[in-house]
Amino acid sequence: ANMPVELKGNILVTGANRGLGLELVKQLAETTGQEAHIYACSREPEGSRTEFFDIQKTLVIMMCISMHLPVDVADEESISAAVQAVQDQIGDAGLNILINNAGIRKPALSGALSATKKNDMMEVYETNVVGPFTIAKMFLPLLKKAAQRDSSAKGSGMYLFFHVMLNVGYHHWEKTQWSEYILMVSSLNMLTRCQAEDFKTHNIVVTAIHPGWVQTEMGGENAPLTTVDSVLGMLSVISSLSNKDRGMLLDWQGNTIPW
Repeated sequence: ANMPVELKGNILVTGANRGLGLELVKQLAETTGQEAHIYACSREPEGSRTEFFDIQKTLVIMMCISMHLPVDVADEESISAAVQAVQDQIGDAGLNILINNAGIRKPALSGALSATKKNDMMEVYETNVVGPFTIAKMFLPLLKKAAQRDSSAKGSGMYLFFHVMLNVGYHHWEKTQWSEYILMVSSLNMLTRCQAEDFKTHNIVVTAIHPGWVQTEMGGENAPLTTVDSVLGMLSVISSLSNKDRGMLLDWQGNTIPW
């Protein structure tokens, strides 16, 4: 295992209003101290479903959560506005870590491919695959800035960029009923591989992380893993990433998952 590094700098998390995204923001804010600035993005930052402002009140003293941005990952204008807002805030420092966590599942679907409608398939694909693709593409200039600053400063450090994969009973995928979700996950894995190759020249590491089967709105209450434990594990994995992890699919405990 690599020596863990302290997570600091500018960190952006999508899907931050609930579930894993909210827990990621909480734990990052609690553990990174004033060395980090967290940019939390979610589709409904002021909607009735968000617990975000409750935690922001308790953590605001730490000055960690710099901004909570309304971002619909399926909408380019919304992402563009977020990029501009983050850019205005961080200036030349760049973005050190991007966690693509936003995702949806259509709970009404039976899971049988023969019963899945095209529109449902497209909506899942647009949010869960095209969303991370667009976020990465539009935030790339800020990721590159951080990577360039780092390599010119000390040469040895590394800035990370990776996808966090949501609640797919991945090890048991043949038993799952979420056919449209499984197809999407395979696409996200391949997107990770392509981006890892694409971003290599900029010294940006792209990795996919499977959080396990977690007790969230998407994972359901029968899931064996709490969001707290999943995120503890993922942050430990993230802090130990290195070049050898480019384009890999890792689980929340750091094991490599073949796919």
